[in-house]
Amino acid sequence: MFTGLVTGIGTVLDIGSSAEGLELTIQSPYPDLEPGESVAVDGACLTVERATARQFSVRVVPTTLSRTCFGDYTLGRRVNLERALRVGDRFGGHLVQGHVDGTGVVKLVMDSAGNRLLDLEVASEVAQFTIPLGSITVDGVSLTVNAMPNPDVIQISLIPFTLHHTSLADRKAGDRVHLEGDVIAKYVASLLDKR
Repeated sequence: MFTGLVTGIGTVLDIGSSAEGLELTIQSPYPDLEPGESVAVDGACLTVERATARQFSVRVVPTTLSRTCFGDYTLGRRVNLERALRVGDRFGGHLVQGHVDGTGVVKLVMDSAGNRLLDLEVASEVAQFTIPLGSITVDGVSLTVNAMPNPDVIQISLIPFTLHHTSLADRKAGDRVHLEGDVIAKYVASLLDKR
């Protein structure tokens, strides 16, 4: 379980490909990661396979590749990182499982009054769980939905702190991003469907 509050930015150092998927090696701001630990990489919960004081490696299996844009990643890409919650940690974002529902596409980037607005085209499986002023996770960052200009477009507003402390400052029109809809909305919808 995560909160969507990014605690570090890593850099992709190596990308290996095999029948089992991709292996990503990421420069790490965490000197004490252990094999078996869960880390959200751009919002996707991945298991650390190997770790040193400066880097760690994770495997992205084919199922995860099909739901994410890890297959598009290149060397040097900055990624948002968050370690899994421990009992007693502060809970400042929202409930984030690290289960990416799908990808969205940045349609518009606009600076406005010190903030940056991003319009994201999202698939129906994400849009159905999204409401204005509700929560959404974009590349692992807990954000508030600023508006929904269209049923398949959500707008997020990035404050200077978020731009400085996450990789969302790198996003431009045409980029794909990982999206996770609000888990509470997903459970409510599932319960209502069963009635």
